[in-house]
Amino acid sequence: MTSHMPDIEKTASTAASPRKAIFGPIVANVAFVMELTLVPLLLPAIQMQFDLSIGALAWVFNAYGIAVAIGVLLGGWCGDAFNTRKVFGYGVVCFAAGSLVVAAAESFEMLIIGRIVQGLGAGIFSPLVPILLTQAASLKPGRALIVWGSISGYVAAFAPLFYGSFLGQYGWKIAFIFIAFMAAIAWSILNGSQTDDAPAPDPGRTKDYSEFFRARNLWVTFLYVFCTYGSITYYLFRLPVWLSENDVEATSVGFVLSIMWLTFSGLSTLLRNMVDGPRLRVIMLAAPLLIVAGFPLLYSGDSLLLLVLSSVLVGSGLACSNAPSTQLILKFAPKGMRAVSTSLDITFARVGGIAAVAFLADTEFAYAAIAIGGSCLIAAICALTANKGIAEDR
Repeated sequence: MTSHMPDIEKTASTAASPRKAIFGPIVANVAFVMELTLVPLLLPAIQMQFDLSIGALAWVFNAYGIAVAIGVLLGGWCGDAFNTRKVFGYGVVCFAAGSLVVAAAESFEMLIIGRIVQGLGAGIFSPLVPILLTQAASLKPGRALIVWGSISGYVAAFAPLFYGSFLGQYGWKIAFIFIAFMAAIAWSILNGSQTDDAPAPDPGRTKDYSEFFRARNLWVTFLYVFCTYGSITYYLFRLPVWLSENDVEATSVGFVLSIMWLTFSGLSTLLRNMVDGPRLRVIMLAAPLLIVAGFPLLYSGDSLLLLVLSSVLVGSGLACSNAPSTQLILKFAPKGMRAVSTSLDITFARVGGIAAVAFLADTEFAYAAIAIGGSCLIAAICALTANKGIAEDR
């Protein structure tokens, strides 16, 4: 029996190693999701402290998004060209440092600098999360991705409620300190789970990028992402500001946002097994319709029931656009260019949000509603066109 002990120990060590290697990327992603869901809740307090106009507040929101859009492309390229784990670690450190700069900011300029550094770091590490997870759990990568998606959804759902109930009394800066703390934990776990079996950097091969630019259905799907995520991002920006203007407490704002993310997480789970089937077209078409239906309810009064219904509809729209659009982007991506395609997926989502907030931040509701309706109409046309492309490929 003693002769088998080394093998048993080796097996146990091998089994434990992937589990440990998964924790770092997941914790980093938790910090990333917390920024996504908490910052809209913090905007009114930031606006009050720095005495910002709605246009200046939009820059606080958009500075991060612009930096993420740039960082995603940089992170995707560096992740393929260099050691993925090290690039991921550098991004996490940059994200944590930017969060601390934001927390320590005493001027509008320093606040913007912190948001740029934070966004650049987030952009670098966020597209590498699924890569590290599938490397760490090569035997069961699907399970790791399911765990990742589930945790992200529920963090998004409960982070605003947690802040509104427990941390809000300490001021908005405590949220950025907590985000930096989570990123620091992720970096520590990442360095404590170094493995010797990480794949060597891909030396790369010559790619025909003209083929990428000729992939018409891929770019149609990018436009769909731009329009749907632009509309949803504007909703996330405008919701807490509008509620604050109507003297709604932070706890209630956090509750409404939590409902939206819970709806997104729950419906995404239900749709997970449907995006590969014939229902894909219906699901993608449903997204812009749900967003258009939910947006006017935000301004229909101060009824909590209507606000909750609005958040449910928009959260459902996010769920119906998220997985299906990613599915199509992976399908339409030219061979050997899936990484750059998924990076551009994130970039188009961020740029859509930046454009919507920048152009509609000071706009009256009637004009904003028309713009959101037009954007969703374009998204619906893109959904029909992209799904027609699937039929042509069969």
